[in-house]
Amino acid sequence: MHRNLLFDLDQTLLDFHASEHIALKQIMEDNGQAFTEERYSSFKQINKQLWLEFEKGVISKTELFETRFRLLFRECGCNTDEMDILSINSDFIDCMSRNGVLLNGAADLMQKIKSGMPDARIYVITNGAARNAKGRIASTGLSEYLTDVFISETMGVSKPSREYFDIVKKSIGEPDESFIVIGDSLTSDMLGAKNAGLKSCWFMPEGDVGKAVAEYDIDYIASSFDELFVRLTEWARGS
Repeated sequence: MHRNLLFDLDQTLLDFHASEHIALKQIMEDNGQAFTEERYSSFKQINKQLWLEFEKGVISKTELFETRFRLLFRECGCNTDEMDILSINSDFIDCMSRNGVLLNGAADLMQKIKSGMPDARIYVITNGAARNAKGRIASTGLSEYLTDVFISETMGVSKPSREYFDIVKKSIGEPDESFIVIGDSLTSDMLGAKNAGLKSCWFMPEGDVGKAVAEYDIDYIASSFDELFVRLTEWARGS
């Protein structure tokens, strides 16, 4: 039996916001609009809310992609009826995919796992767009550490659904006690682990940590990559 580490991708291993910042600036300028930090902040708020709605099954991935740019360009005063919004979204994803950025310390963590946990297998579990996720993984060199990548867009189900994790577990083919979910999102990663009956480690916790740990049945928390490695080795020894 291996120690199967199920890592969320964005804001757990990759700096999603750094790639997003680069891509949004390029896309706005390509479409004749000035990029400002205020508009970037607005886009992030729009995007965050839409992803929450997607995780709850309220909207589809296509609706998410279309709505975020329609709302953004309307804020800029554009007539979005005359714009190919989904094409703009596609260009945005392409730009992000070429500009992956590792979180500081992520590569060191991967190396420490490989050397210090020889029975570990590292997987990525993500709700992101397949082209975006695969491109950023490849552009950062993260792929050399990974056994496999599970992307909701190609699976037909997304985190935090139990069905998503059932597919992951069936593909890997090892018992539940061999898995731990590591991620920054309560509503996607930690709830997903709870739904699937798997151990979990909340990375970079914020807010009312005690309340969240109780609500989502979180097993471990870690505020840095060094602390995360300690928590993972503790889990591996105890499970």
